[in-house]
Amino acid sequence: MPYNKGLPRRRFLSAAGATVGAAALGGCSERAGERYTQADIDLLARQREQEAASKGKGPYGKQVYAGYRGLAELPWFELDDNGELLCVDDTIPYAIDVHAHLGMSVLFKPQLDLLARTPRTKHLLDCDATNPGCDLDLDIYINGNFTEDALDDLAAHTLGQGLWGSKFARTHTIPNLLREMDAMRVQQALLLPIKLGLPFGDTLTEDWRRAVMAADAGARLRAGLSVFPSDLDAITKMRQYAKSGARIMKLHPTVQQFYPDDTAIMDIYDEAERLGLVIFYHGGRAGIEPESRHRYAMPRHYELPLRDFPKLQFILGHAGARDADAMLQLATRYDNAWLGLHGQGVTHLEKMIQVTGGERLLFGTDWPFYHLGASLAKVLIVTNKAGREQLRADILRENAVRLFPELG
Repeated sequence: MPYNKGLPRRRFLSAAGATVGAAALGGCSERAGERYTQADIDLLARQREQEAASKGKGPYGKQVYAGYRGLAELPWFELDDNGELLCVDDTIPYAIDVHAHLGMSVLFKPQLDLLARTPRTKHLLDCDATNPGCDLDLDIYINGNFTEDALDDLAAHTLGQGLWGSKFARTHTIPNLLREMDAMRVQQALLLPIKLGLPFGDTLTEDWRRAVMAADAGARLRAGLSVFPSDLDAITKMRQYAKSGARIMKLHPTVQQFYPDDTAIMDIYDEAERLGLVIFYHGGRAGIEPESRHRYAMPRHYELPLRDFPKLQFILGHAGARDADAMLQLATRYDNAWLGLHGQGVTHLEKMIQVTGGERLLFGTDWPFYHLGASLAKVLIVTNKAGREQLRADILRENAVRLFPELG
């Protein structure tokens, strides 16, 4: 796409970022009018309006802090001598994070050393970039805390990871992740690469696996895999990665531009089931991706694979993001659906607990988009009640061990 100086910066960055992503599966957009309707568009707008009207009025009241550092106001955290957030309550179970990433260097492979240590991690949505930090409201979907300028910066740095490099990505390294895990009592993390469908330089699965091995960090960081659903060698790659020990496969409908129920990718699910893999979907509309990608992530598009592959386990990332209510309903109908909690506010987390009893709820952080403490704080708040000690342990680690026994 040529640069158009008349195009607003936000729209230009979103459109440019889309060109770095993948081409859609053949036939996926043929019935777009049926697959994504005006009612769907209105639902997203209504969710945002309702969230704005109800924030701070749920069972946990107002939960607003001055950035990630501001979480030190909560009883489980303090700031260390360097002003970094530290979890100081040793009664909190060591957590397993099922949703983490490393820095990305793709396409033209800008310089990135995943073994480097830097003084500070620059999260892609960095609520501590200023002092005091941004207003961090734990009662809304986490993306709602960030300004248009912050989201523009996210788009620019996402694009930079494939072209000119990113000063943010250069801090998204293994030592920095492990340092934050230590501070937040996170024992293990599953790394979720994504196959973007680029013409070259699209090797995050291999890059991250090599980096973990070079750092001798395999006991704490478990590298997953990703394939592009329409690639002719997708199944061959799945077999190779599974043979090397990968257990979790990331599929991202909005980035990879496919409908989860497209019949063209049923062989992917069939092979994943045969290999004993777990599918981790980006689930639902986050609201910050290009609007043209929203259509792929409607919760109803995830039902067919859940129904037709009952032995295959699926994690619905972000618990459906801004489509959380519909995704929660879907998860209650299928025993092979697990909900990744990252992003949801405390009021919706409480709803999820009430509906599921805490079963199949998984702790995740989406690092390095956000500080690990943002997700941890929400779980601690909703489990800070008599009789919820086991629930806290289940969400932070035991449910993950049930899904991935090798982590126990």
